[in-house]
Amino acid sequence: MTKIDIVSGFLGAGKTTLIKKLLAEVLHDTKTVLIENEFGEIGIDGGFLRESGIEIREMNSGCICCSLVGDFGTSLTDVIEKYHPDRILIEPSGVGKLSDVIKAVEGVKASDEIKLNSAVAVVDAIKCKMYIKNFGEFFINQIENAGTIILSRTDAIKEEKLKICIDLIREHNQHATIITTPWEMLKAEDILETIEGAKNLKEELVAELHTQRETEHHDHDHDHDHNHNHHEHGEGCGCGNHEHEHHDHGHHEHGEGCGCGNHDHDHHHADEVFESIGHESPASYTESEVNEILEQFEDEEKYGMVLRAKGMVPGESNTWIYFDYVPGEKNIRSGRADVTGKICIIGAQLQEEHIMQLLKK
Repeated sequence: MTKIDIVSGFLGAGKTTLIKKLLAEVLHDTKTVLIENEFGEIGIDGGFLRESGIEIREMNSGCICCSLVGDFGTSLTDVIEKYHPDRILIEPSGVGKLSDVIKAVEGVKASDEIKLNSAVAVVDAIKCKMYIKNFGEFFINQIENAGTIILSRTDAIKEEKLKICIDLIREHNQHATIITTPWEMLKAEDILETIEGAKNLKEELVAELHTQRETEHHDHDHDHDHNHNHHEHGEGCGCGNHEHEHHDHGHHEHGEGCGCGNHDHDHHHADEVFESIGHESPASYTESEVNEILEQFEDEEKYGMVLRAKGMVPGESNTWIYFDYVPGEKNIRSGRADVTGKICIIGAQLQEEHIMQLLKK
């Protein structure tokens, strides 16, 4: 199976720089083919990429989204038959529409051995507002159709301006992952994992809680059977009331304990049992601010029952803060840069408005 990744981006956004980073740091041991489509007569980036040992099929007579759609299909098929690559990177012209490139790839049905793996838009954070205003037809199309949006030059922009850029992007794409961390702080493997959707904090936490609850449920059943045998012989607590198990279950039905309202855990998925709140932002925090947030999670009346929280956020002076939380216990530590600041909270009866007020800066 050949994975196809489309790396789009407006003129000068940094597509080639990103591709070079991926090739040098994470794809160098794979059989990767790059297909370029420069708008003009000369593929100016072909030279340095060819030096990396990557086979290049340059198509310089026009834009992939218009005159080369037919030729593109032939070229793609030829590349697959000739090289049998693990991955094909397509770098469309900066003035091409991402939607047209996606259609062109999906139109190549000659082989069942290809998979459209991802569609990426590289966006210059500094020029984002200007480009949306002046080149909306092409620029917005790239944003709308991308699964991952990678911001460039975020190291040269203030946090307030970066937030404006993200808000503008979200007006046209609510679901794409946005990478906001400066590229030099990131490992290429983290970028690639994000592009491929391999890193999902919510799914990770839900899976952890599901495993935890299943274990507790199993232990609960075992203890119930064990205690039942003791009660039959008149042992145990000696209070004369052997309805403890039913009494505890009644509390759970009223929202205590795990908060799911249903102890038949084996019959529904954890995502149906727990609520989740995800928050992504490039905003930086101090360690004391993170600590205060985690302390506040103990206030169940205000924030709901927070059962698990995890995150990684930018700290001071290019540092990153990682944290984990369960009721009554928290862990705060330093870690490597991630693609953007992420916080995920899992629980029951969560008060989203209050939680978001606590997280936002």
